Amino acid sequence: MSQVHLIDHPMIQHKLSIMRDKETGSKDFRQLLKEISLLMGYEITRDLPLTDLEIETPISKMTARRVLGRKLAIVPILRAGLGMVDGLLDLVPVAKVGHIGLYRNEKTHKPVVYYCKLPEDVQERLVIVTDPMLATGGSSCDAIVMLKERGCTNIRLMCLVAAPEGIKKVQEEHPDVDIYVAAIDERLNEDAYIVPGLGDAGDRIFGTK
Repeated sequence: MSQVHLIDHPMIQHKLSIMRDKETGSKDFRQLLKEISLLMGYEITRDLPLTDLEIETPISKMTARRVLGRKLAIVPILRAGLGMVDGLLDLVPVAKVGHIGLYRNEKTHKPVVYYCKLPEDVQERLVIVTDPMLATGGSSCDAIVMLKERGCTNIRLMCLVAAPEGIKKVQEEHPDVDIYVAAIDERLNEDAYIVPGLGDAGDRIFGTK
């Protein structure tokens, strides 16, 4: 069974509380999501592979260690997942970025695929799938399936807020994919929105509602 990593650092919780407030506008919402994504990135990249190289400081020569950034891919689920990319790129600027386009059918609440563009060597990389909301888990599970079909074997899911129902679905369908979240909320409502949640993340990021 995959692990659920709850990243409850005080600064993350502080920023998330502002994002949840319905009075917070799109500009601040986007900035806070970027900042939280960077902070969460410290944990999700904790075990990135390192390489040794010789450098010279102003004092002496030494063997230093650097991250093999070329081994990381960030794959946001469009469109809300885009809001988490810049924070991770600030942390690992040389990571490659793919995109998976999914939207939720408002009647069936099931995801519909409309776009997929990934790095050519994505199967060789640690892939971080980003989506702020893990609600039913349908979109995340479908995105993970698409990655596995392309040979990816090292996948992690990074979300801001999750519902227990979504976590359960991902763990059942993809027990090899760890989940990183900043909060686990109470439940889904009849419209498949997370309660208390923060509303529609895509609309709040881009100011479309």
